[in-house]
Amino acid sequence: MILDHRIYTFKPGLVPEFLEMYEREALQIQIGHLGHLVGYFISDVGSLNQVIHIWGYDSVEDRERRRERLFADPAFMAFAKKVYPMLVSQENRLIKPASFSPIQ
Repeated sequence: MILDHRIYTFKPGLVPEFLEMYEREALQIQIGHLGHLVGYFISDVGSLNQVIHIWGYDSVEDRERRRERLFADPAFMAFAKKVYPMLVSQENRLIKPASFSPIQ
């Protein structure tokens, strides 16, 4: 399994607005295209104004195929255009579970 670990940093005060909009407009679209949502989180201590989400894929190729379909979806792209101005930065890591990790 490959995990796609994403950190989005928002302009101060916009995380609640983003989460409401995301749940209403994009969550089901992403689940439909990307599949396995491992978790969705917000920062509480340390770096603030961050949304962290982790998606699981069978392989790097699986991730690429699924993300291509997501970015070809007009409804998701309309949502993304609303979100981009809210962002300060984006980080992305592809990580693999260690042999003893409960997530494999």
